[in-house]
Amino acid sequence: MKKVLFITYFWPPSGKASLHWPLDIIRNLPKDKIEPIILTVEEETFTQKDESLLSKIAPNWQIIKSKSLEPFDLYRIFIGKKKNEKLISSETISTENRKLTHRIALWIRLNLFIPDARVGWNFTAVKAAKKILRENKIDGIVSIGPPHSSHLIGLKLSKRFNIPHIPVLIDPWVDIVYYKNLSRSKLAKSIDNRLEKSVLQNASQVVFVTKSTEEDYLNKYDFLKDKTNVCYWGYDEEAFESLPPSPLPKEGGVKKELYEKVIVHAGNIFAYQNPKNFWKQIKLENDKGNKISIRFVGTVDKEILEYMNSVGLKDNLQLTGFLPYKEMIKEILQADMLLVCSTEPRHVPGKLFEALRTGNPIIAFGDNNEEVKQIIEDANAGMMFRYDESGEEFLLNYDQFKPNIEKAKLFDRKKISGGFLRLLNLVD
Repeated sequence: MKKVLFITYFWPPSGKASLHWPLDIIRNLPKDKIEPIILTVEEETFTQKDESLLSKIAPNWQIIKSKSLEPFDLYRIFIGKKKNEKLISSETISTENRKLTHRIALWIRLNLFIPDARVGWNFTAVKAAKKILRENKIDGIVSIGPPHSSHLIGLKLSKRFNIPHIPVLIDPWVDIVYYKNLSRSKLAKSIDNRLEKSVLQNASQVVFVTKSTEEDYLNKYDFLKDKTNVCYWGYDEEAFESLPPSPLPKEGGVKKELYEKVIVHAGNIFAYQNPKNFWKQIKLENDKGNKISIRFVGTVDKEILEYMNSVGLKDNLQLTGFLPYKEMIKEILQADMLLVCSTEPRHVPGKLFEALRTGNPIIAFGDNNEEVKQIIEDANAGMMFRYDESGEEFLLNYDQFKPNIEKAKLFDRKKISGGFLRLLNLVD
């Protein structure tokens, strides 16, 4: 049996979406072949809590927690928020907020906290991990990022104890999309590039969750040839099997002209994911009597809400805020249509896979994102448009799409975990 140390900042009861991949991959690894040891943060104060996820943790797992120097606590104080007041991801990197305190805090985050604002965890995490490694014969180290500072923990331990390291890059590192319109100094960029390169050079294998990101990194670093792998983000099939069928009628029994169609977007949506012409098209449809409402499950950037209000959709908006995972699944099952917004050509939104599994039609927006387009078309699940398009064709024909559930089930994390197991077996 192999013992594997998993380094993941996000862990239940955090409700952060980033924890679903490591949590489901670990719990689906065969118990007679892999013994996981999880290193995580003692308390994560940024995101909402989802206590229901605690039920996924096996009682015999060894879980080591260490304190983190959490800069977001200082950020709250600096910008005038209360200590326990929740932050929204989009507001911490907003370029619209011109307040001096926010701009100073943003500059500090981008240029002094390298590679990211969670790097303060590394000091206690490395110390805790060294104790684990002295007491256990560890066969491999897996680090999950973001935060990509977790990979630096894996790198340090790998070199110190001569243990193979597998970094999992859920998002790109130095050129992640939200850096695009933000100011980072040349020195900060240079240091970050050096850190990324050192982690990847040392790695035994590297995992990406999209093919396009893998291709991008292979073009960037020649030395990655023959040691990259794609394990898609996927979804948890058990979450769907444990829920009753959708209570909303999809066909028959309801007169079409009386039925209000609901479009649901689940997860965070940022200002750079704003399909403005789509909102205008929905307003036109409503003016014609085709009642459509938009329901956001999760956080929505203030700029998007303001734009939707400006085009006359204020009365068509429904905001649920954060919901526990199973409640989110219920929401997307009950939708008539699902909205998915990619941030860039390398981004395959995690919620796309849950959306596919619902069997509900999907409208996606993203510029030059062939990977998302291919996944949707292969499952006959819907259509994808550029951000400057209106999506009118989809709204007129959405009920003609009959998504292939068996195609969706290819992305069940139980299957993905099997692929990850084969990768762990390569590590000696």
